[in-house]
Amino acid sequence: MVRDERYDFDPVAAMRQRRGPVQRREVTLSRGLVVEHTESEWCGAVVSLRDGMVQLEDGRGQVRSFALGDGFLIDGVPVTLAPPTRAPKLRVTASGSVAVGETRARVAMPSRIFVEGRHDAELVEQVWGDDLRVEGVVVELLDGADHLEQVLTEFRPSGNRRAGVLLDHLVTGSKESRLAARIAALPFSAHVLVLGHPYVDIWAAVKPERLGLAAWPEVPRSLEWKTGICRALGWPAEEPADIADAWARIRGRVRSYRDLEPALVGRVEQLIDFVTEPSQEDHA
Repeated sequence: MVRDERYDFDPVAAMRQRRGPVQRREVTLSRGLVVEHTESEWCGAVVSLRDGMVQLEDGRGQVRSFALGDGFLIDGVPVTLAPPTRAPKLRVTASGSVAVGETRARVAMPSRIFVEGRHDAELVEQVWGDDLRVEGVVVELLDGADHLEQVLTEFRPSGNRRAGVLLDHLVTGSKESRLAARIAALPFSAHVLVLGHPYVDIWAAVKPERLGLAAWPEVPRSLEWKTGICRALGWPAEEPADIADAWARIRGRVRSYRDLEPALVGRVEQLIDFVTEPSQEDHA
């Protein structure tokens, strides 16, 4: 009987044990990171990530794209490339402040901001409403600047109960400037800040180009300003509803503080700072 030594070898027993899955360290993708594409052996620095494809630039300046899910090496060690996590986009309010999220409005603070009329209040709310709710500031109507002294006397301003006042047409020689001078002479004037913009009406604090105008039309002094504006623009102006519709049209062009004249924006910001600044009594 002849023995065939070829059958003494067991090929199955000589086979290597099957290797388990390669453990890959996850690396966040960043510009300039040097990696090697496992299959093609292309080595280069990361230059961009577009539509799930990572672009690598080699030492000669040549660029190739590879699927982000392919295998890669860093210094010979297998890695998985992960896209960079984007920081949450900050929401900015109409006033330019960073929104604070779903924070509830604060309980109203004692201090107040007073404005002449409804249109003033609506514009302030539209642009600064988020800020005012966070700070707990209430805006109240004077129903005309002529009531300012009476309203403030009843309000009784103090160190922790301040009053900010926004007036139209606060320019030298105007009725509003004389009212402001009277307030400055009152006993509680240290706790009151009266500011204003130079425009006859809050409408004109909206940049005219937002309505396709080079400038607001000139209105004769003999004609009520809002009525004159509506007529100059070819809008109805016979009924109170016509004026309301005109204001809604103007206010609808305002998306943020950028649509308003700086002379108004700066004054409102200053008033908010004044009424929210901690009083000396709080520090005592």
